[in-house]
Amino acid sequence: MIPIRDINPSRTFPIVNVAIIVICSLIWLYEWQLSGRILLTIRGEINALEIFIREYGLTPSLVLEKPYTLITHMFLHGSWFHIIGNMWFLWVFGDNVEDRIGKLKYIFFYIACGLGAATAQILISLIFGGGHVPMVGASGAVSGVLGAYMRMFPHARVLALIPVFFFMTFTEIPALVFIGLWFLIQLINGIITLPMVGLGGVAWWAHIGGFVVGYLLIGKMLPKNRYYY
Repeated sequence: MIPIRDINPSRTFPIVNVAIIVICSLIWLYEWQLSGRILLTIRGEINALEIFIREYGLTPSLVLEKPYTLITHMFLHGSWFHIIGNMWFLWVFGDNVEDRIGKLKYIFFYIACGLGAATAQILISLIFGGGHVPMVGASGAVSGVLGAYMRMFPHARVLALIPVFFFMTFTEIPALVFIGLWFLIQLINGIITLPMVGLGGVAWWAHIGGFVVGYLLIGKMLPKNRYYY
């Protein structure tokens, strides 16, 4: 399922949400140009992007040595599909969350969700043998935004592109259904791939952890005496 837009207009311009999208996009363009550079080191030739990922991506076994990667990894991505997917979900759902809790709170909320996602993936990686695999991406923080959106606007309509047999169709469905199905997919994939955590791939447990943190945390950040639908 691909969200096209939500039928839930914001009252204010989502400047923080847009700023995150711009920053992540600019950093990705920098990564992309690094991918074509080969550096000569004492260990031989190595891709400049690989060095960059090793330095600023989050490697669970090195998190105490490089604690700054708990933040920096949220702004890195691994491919065009990765950056476009994350930023598109953030664009569709993030504006309403920022609108409801305010811009300053949204910054702290986004980072907290990313940290929660990182913690979940670190624990899973260290337990199941993937502590050496670097993690990059805003997926965990964006998952937290989805959790918050589902809690605040469960009945808001989401226009989505949904596969039906061999065709794709546009359908409006409640956010509760769209995001609920999305989370179920993350959970199933996370459980199925536990034995393969050490091989890398999608950090499913970062998605799960970020979503849970976002869903729970948003209740503490909402203005009092306000109702949502």
